[in-house]
Amino acid sequence: MSNQTPQPDCGRRSFLLAAAGTLTALALPAVPAIARASPAQTLPPLPYALDALAPAISAQTLGFHYGKHHKAYLDNLNKLIAGRDYADLALEDIIARSARQAGDAAVFNNAAQLWNHTFYWRSLRPRGGGAPPQALREKIEAAFGSVDACKQQLAGAALSQFGSGWAWLAQDGDQLRVVKTGNADTPLTAGLTPLLTVDVWEHAYYLDYQNRRADYVGAVLDKLINWEFAQQNLKA
Repeated sequence: MSNQTPQPDCGRRSFLLAAAGTLTALALPAVPAIARASPAQTLPPLPYALDALAPAISAQTLGFHYGKHHKAYLDNLNKLIAGRDYADLALEDIIARSARQAGDAAVFNNAAQLWNHTFYWRSLRPRGGGAPPQALREKIEAAFGSVDACKQQLAGAALSQFGSGWAWLAQDGDQLRVVKTGNADTPLTAGLTPLLTVDVWEHAYYLDYQNRRADYVGAVLDKLINWEFAQQNLKA
């Protein structure tokens, strides 16, 4: 875990999971909501079929990524918080509290990765890419000059992240920024509002692209990125 502010490369809260009885709406200000309840729940379902993102992301990759890696973060978190005050908190509250506790790095890492992955699935959609909706496009053009320039900055953040991590389009007050975070870190702890993210941990792409991270990032941004979801997360 790192307490450092994500490094900028430039530059509604309606994040709902499609599962009753999973994580429920979270309470930190100015962040997209994920389901609120005890995190000791079943794994939130994917918003699409395992093969829905192929060929950009194969069913095999999605199966391992979601069914093994994402599930492991949930299982680990439930073990770590069992019998502790954390067990009664919503997921974003766990992230916020554990980020301030040096002795709870494992809690933070698993809670943040659980949140990051759920957010990542929503950042993608079959037949994604293309032009953003108007309100988001106007924000992007004001911040970056053009949608292509925004995508270039997102790609740059994803490719320049050394080792594992994430590239994010985030809102900072009235402005949009591209930031990157390492490992489990998230813009939530820096007071930013995530709009969408690209996972650049190797398990996100290695079965399909081996070491060709650039090809994976290009495919996500051109074919899968969910601009509609990003617009939903914009704050007025």
